[in-house]
Parts: sequence; C-alpha cells; structure tokens
Amino acid sequence: MPDLVFRARALTKTYDMGEQQIHALRGVDLELYRGELVVLLGASGSGKSTLLNILGGLDTATSGEVQYSGRDLTRAGDRELTEYRRHHVGFVFQFYNLIASLTARENVEVVTEIAAHPMSADEALALVGLSDRADHFPAQLSGGQQQRVAIARAIAKRPQVLLCDEPTGALDSQTGLIVLEALQTVNRELGTTTAVITHNAAIAGMADRVMLLSDGRISEVRVNANPQSPKDIHW
Repeated sequence: MPDLVFRARALTKTYDMGEQQIHALRGVDLELYRGELVVLLGASGSGKSTLLNILGGLDTATSGEVQYSGRDLTRAGDRELTEYRRHHVGFVFQFYNLIASLTARENVEVVTEIAAHPMSADEALALVGLSDRADHFPAQLSGGQQQRVAIARAIAKRPQVLLCDEPTGALDSQTGLIVLEALQTVNRELGTTTAVITHNAAIAGMADRVMLLSDGRISEVRVNANPQSPKDIHW
C-alpha cells in the first residue's frame, strides 16, 4: 500500500518496576497513512506516549512489530534509529525545549544545519506565523509563540512524520488553538503525516481519524468525514 506510513502489529511494552510489571501497551495494531492528521486520545496512563515514542524511534517495543514505509523498526539498532529520527521524524513535546541563548531563527537553524534537505529557518517560521518574531529570544516570546518555534524547528528538516506529545498541554485554550492551527497548516500544506496525542477530547474534532486508547489498547477508531478548523473547536 503506497500510502501506508506506519504499520504496527501486536505491539506490547512492559516495564519492570521491582517485582511488579507495568504493561504500557497490550497488543496494539494500527496503521497511519501519508498526509493524514490523527489524534491519539486517552487518559494519563493509557499508553499513548509510549506508543508515540515507539513510532518515533525513541523507545523500542517489548514484542510485536512496527514498520515505517516498509522498514522494520523493531529490529533496528541504535545507529539506524538515530538516522531514522534525524531524517524522517519531527517531534513536538509539551515543553518547548528551546535554547534560551538563541533567537527563534537560530533555534530552528540548529536542526537545519544537520538535515539533508531542509527548508530555511525563515520559511519554517513563516509557516507557523512567526516571521515577525524570528530575531526574538525565547524569553521575549509567549508560551504559544515558543511552541510554534518548536513546531518550526521540527518541520524545518522536512520530516515525513510529525509526532506531537500534548503540544497544548502547557497552554491556555486560546493560545492552544493558535498552536493547533499551526499544526493543521503544516499537515495540509506540507502533507506531513501528523499524530497528536492528547487527553483533551475537544482536539479530536480537527483530526482525519481519532484513535481512543485505554489500558494500553486501541479501544476504538473514529473517522471524521469533515475535520474541523481549530478555531471552531470549543474547549
């Protein structure tokens, strides 16, 4: 299937906590397709962050299989996973992880200097509506603006996949909507497969598909025939 980006089968993740085992994932099956925006929705402890980290090559599964564009990530070594993360995946986390001593432009250039075929930092900042803040330092930016710089940094290397872990979790609702609009713009204009994990059910309205996670399993998948613009979402 040429449009299939991720395919996971029977994915499990178990952590040993002393004499106790924590089952973060319990046999997850999923497919993610090129250019779609998917929301992984679930409460804290449902396994959504663990799943995202395995898809992004930040963690490995205990058992099962995950393939990226036909490439088996399950058996990949550290060097191969590092190459995969560098060239194929952009990450956006709840906390922005910007370098305080660098301007917005320079924070984005940290990525463009090591990417194979990057866009310019100014182009990435323009996509998230921050052309007029390129020379500002993080301390001079609001929380929402800092998160948009983090998005610009993630997309500047032109990743095939953008993985977002609670990207609005540290923001108020109005600022969060601005960040979600930036993510939707990136998804629609660049065709980047985008997965957003959240506990906020309202965000699900902007997705092409919604996957509900509970107790380490995908309990339900919903298709949105007409995804909403973030500005139409009511928190």
